[in-house]
This record gives sequence, structure tokens and C-alpha cells, in this order.
Amino acid sequence: MIKIKYCLFAAFICLALHSCVVLSNKKYKALITERDSLATRTGSLEDTVAMLRADTARLHHQLKELQNTYDALNGTYNTLNDKYNALNNNFNASSSKVNELSSNLKKREARLKEVEDALHKRDEATNALRDKLQQALLGFQQSGLTVDIRNGKVYVSLADKLLFPSGSIVIDANGKKALEQLAIVLNKEPDINIAVEGHTDDKKVINLGQIKDNWDLSVLRSTSVCRYLTEIEKVDPHRLTATGKSEYQPIDSAATPEARAKNRRIEIVLSPKLDELYNLIKQ
Repeated sequence: MIKIKYCLFAAFICLALHSCVVLSNKKYKALITERDSLATRTGSLEDTVAMLRADTARLHHQLKELQNTYDALNGTYNTLNDKYNALNNNFNASSSKVNELSSNLKKREARLKEVEDALHKRDEATNALRDKLQQALLGFQQSGLTVDIRNGKVYVSLADKLLFPSGSIVIDANGKKALEQLAIVLNKEPDINIAVEGHTDDKKVINLGQIKDNWDLSVLRSTSVCRYLTEIEKVDPHRLTATGKSEYQPIDSAATPEARAKNRRIEIVLSPKLDELYNLIKQ
């Protein structure tokens, strides 16, 4: 500061000497005043420079802080963007899976509807068949014949006394009449499978010649019914199955004459052909 003042003063002196003009006291004082004014303004400029430098340093500091903040925010943004991309990928994958499951569910629902419709038709056909058989065999129901539905199948149960003499496998006249009425209905229903089951009581077979035990008796009575239906009543033999259950599926397990009489029977099991239903289930 002092150097600048002296330099300015020297400059004025040189100018004055160079002009070779003798300064009056008034002009001299004016020059001094101007010098002091220039010195004052110079000090003010130095203060301004110092202030600008301080502001510049402060702004550099603020800029550095803002850059750090920006870098931190940018890092956070990148992290969040990565998470968003991962979530978006998961969402797309989940959405695709949901669409696939929804499509599979619709297909399953359609198949279920088909199966339910097929079962409904089967039940309708089974009920209609039972009604026809009950009507056709009405006259034999007092002789030990029953018609009912179990597990979607029609069971025609004939007591052994309705078909066979005691201990015999030969169908008697009354039994033939019952089977004749049954065959009339069966021949009008070609889509019905027929299983003929022979059942006995638990009393052991004694002195029946070729019949060795209850297994033989149940099977031979079953085949006698099948043979009569196919050979005499012309029921398609491809529809029939003959089985013997012996004493092992009793209706009544009591050891009484009444219970044993219930267990000695022929059951003709009628079921609609279920090929269509099985095909639907296997799909």
C-alpha cells in the first residue's frame, strides 16, 4: 500500500517537472488531493480483490461440496436404477408365469367342465337304466330281486333261490323268466358293460360232485348266467364278464340263516362305457 502511494506521488512529480511549469500552491494542493483520492481508490480496489479472492475460494469449496453431493446422489441413483431393473425383470418374469398359469388354469377348467358333463351324462344314463330295469323286473322284486345304484353303477341283485335250486348251478324256470326280462332291457342298451358276480355264504360246500368249494360254486353260477344271456337271450358276449367272489363280499356278516340268505346271490353290475370319460381324464 505504501509503495503504491509513493509511486503515484513520484509519477505526479515527474509529470510536473516534465512539463517545466512551475506549479502554483493551489495546483500543488489539487495534485496532492488527487493523489490521496487515487490512493484511497487503490486501497478500495485491493479490498475488492481480496473479497473476490475470498468469494472465489468459498465458491470453490461450495462447488467441491456440490460435486461430492452430486457424486453421492448419482451413485444412489445408479444403485436404485439397478434395483429397479432387477425388480422390473422379476415383474416381467412373474407376469409371464402368471399368464402361463392363467392359461393352464383355463385349460384345466375347460377339461374339468368336460369331465363334469361326461359324469352328469353317465349319471343320467345310469338313473334312466335303473328306472327301466325296475319297471321291467317289477314282478320279481318280491322274490328277492333288487335294483339300486352304487358308485355310478346299476346293481341288479338276484337271490340264489330266484335263479337256482339249492346247491345247483342250473338256472330254473323262474330264474329264466327274470333273466329274459333283464335281457330285453340290456339288448336295447348296447353301450352298457355287464359284469356278472357270483356270491355265496360262508357255509362250506359238501358233496356237490364237481363243485369243490364256494369259489367253484360262485364262479359256475356266474358263468351259467352269462351263458344263458348270450346263448339264449342273444346278449353280445363281448359285453359280459363273469366273476366269482365266493363268500368274501357278504352283504350281512351275521352268522344267522337270514344273513346267509342275503349273501347267496348273483349281482349283475351294469355300467356305461366310460371310454370318453377316461380319455378326458388322461389328457
